[in-house]
Amino acid sequence: MSRRVGALAAILAAGTLAAAGCSRSGTPGSAADDGVVHISAKKFAFEPNKVTLKRGKTVILELASLDRKHGFLIPDLKLRADVPAGGRVRVTLTPDKTGLFPFRCDLFCGSGHDGMTGVIEVVD
Repeated sequence: MSRRVGALAAILAAGTLAAAGCSRSGTPGSAADDGVVHISAKKFAFEPNKVTLKRGKTVILELASLDRKHGFLIPDLKLRADVPAGGRVRVTLTPDKTGLFPFRCDLFCGSGHDGMTGVIEVVD
């Protein structure tokens, strides 16, 4: 009986982490083992709003809109995408320099639009 309880607890914990948006490595905002970083957009926030990447490592940013059409712009990394309402888009990124790179929604989405920002941190 205690094995079943332990197994059930492990399954519930894994489901909770997945629902919280954690990658397989357990770190929100970092690339999972498969190289995919999931970022959701909704009025007026990105989740997560801070993502840490390794310089020179190619990742796929999977952008999902939970409500309406949003834009995703990282000017210093020359990356831009439209994220359709209720949809997903994948963009490939290979950061070639370290530092902090702000991103933002560049499609007006309402009165809180100006605060819809985040940052990509690229480390060695």
